[in-house]
Amino acid sequence: MIIDATNLVLGRLATKAAKAALLGEQVTVINCEKAVISGKKETVFKRYKQKQDMGIPAKGPFILRMPDRFVRRIIRGMLPYKQPRGAEAFKRITCFLGVPKEQEGKATSVLAEANSRKLPTGKFVTVKEVCTFLGAKVE
Repeated sequence: MIIDATNLVLGRLATKAAKAALLGEQVTVINCEKAVISGKKETVFKRYKQKQDMGIPAKGPFILRMPDRFVRRIIRGMLPYKQPRGAEAFKRITCFLGVPKEQEGKATSVLAEANSRKLPTGKFVTVKEVCTFLGAKVE
């Protein structure tokens, strides 16, 4: 299953990807930097900055800053990753920035229920903007 994350709400995308991985499918998410997080820009930035500042730099918690790792970590939150079943499902998930050469021309799954146009307020921030705010060097 190949999912194009362009203009998809990240939480809804993550639940679909996690469910498919638990059922035994190989899940590939492309264009991770184009996924969206719903909410006002200031509120979303404040929430992730607070998470990043929490704790001790040597011990964590560690907020991943690259968009592909950021998305994969959010999908991990939807899985029982501490149990063998969830750990195996997490290994079946891969995320990419843009479209890799081996995925070009292949059919992607359309998740109509996760489209950002269905947000009632229409306010959202892309994953690329959040990761850049946290310190990632994304082109």
